[in-house]
Amino acid sequence: MEDRIWLLPREGQFYKANLHCHTVLSDGERTPEEIKEMYQKRGYSVVAYTDHRRYEWHEHLMDTAFIPLAAYEVNIDGETPPSGDKSRRKTYHINLYDENPCAGQEEKRASILPEHRYADIKYINEYLKHMREMGFFACYNHPYWSMQTIEDYRDLTEVWAMEIYNHGCELDGMYGYNPQSYDEMLRTGNRLFCVATDDNHNPAPPEDPFSDSFGGFTMIKARELTYPAVVEALLKGNFYASMGPEIRELFVEKDRLVVRTSPVEKIFVVTEGRRCHRKMAGPGETLTEAVFELTGTEGYVRVDARDSRGLHANSNAYFL
Repeated sequence: MEDRIWLLPREGQFYKANLHCHTVLSDGERTPEEIKEMYQKRGYSVVAYTDHRRYEWHEHLMDTAFIPLAAYEVNIDGETPPSGDKSRRKTYHINLYDENPCAGQEEKRASILPEHRYADIKYINEYLKHMREMGFFACYNHPYWSMQTIEDYRDLTEVWAMEIYNHGCELDGMYGYNPQSYDEMLRTGNRLFCVATDDNHNPAPPEDPFSDSFGGFTMIKARELTYPAVVEALLKGNFYASMGPEIRELFVEKDRLVVRTSPVEKIFVVTEGRRCHRKMAGPGETLTEAVFELTGTEGYVRVDARDSRGLHANSNAYFL
């Protein structure tokens, strides 16, 4: 209908994606080919191969049902504490996704790496800006695992998105879900998207409780399953992040926000302030739709839907 503003596009199809993945080319336990087979069996259409400090485009894995995104993960480490305990060292981990891997391959294969100038935020933003000019867009990863606070990441200005959920980090120490960090970034003026990822290294088989695959994913609404269409959808924010639940429709109609989901227990709308719009199912019940009257004072809205397993689906933030 003409009076609807579709926050998730009405047209197109959802494709399931893991946007953070490691293979034997860095510190993962599976080959790129094995990763494709594992993820395709579980309904994934897109995997970004983000091996540490090594750019690769596994073009040979691409077909009509699978898109391997060219990417890599860089790190900018702080000083190791006097104790020598590197697990307490602050660090930035950032995924760089290649918008067009057909261009500038020779320079990209050099895997341009940042210097370890942790305290120099101006340098970090300049590095990310340079990489954007080369055709990469950046995702800021797992702030809790990185031992960071808002003072460390609030001034990142050249990131397209950040991880709201990282499944590997959740298994490491139950610190994979970071909605507060996302809101902190939004409330300090950063307009960026949020993704959920696996960050899988696969030390355990898929059926093991400690398997770090298939726990965090991003549902991309694209016009078709091609590399350009997937990248276009990502850059426009046409996706949502999830651990399990689905956000099937999201639109504004006559000052009302309409949310349609898979069966969940709670649908909350987080805003720039502390007030939330809320709808909850009764004991033993579920809901699949919620309609919220917007006051115009929200600043931004983002949907957080939680199911009976305690798993969340998060939309991007929308400044209405």
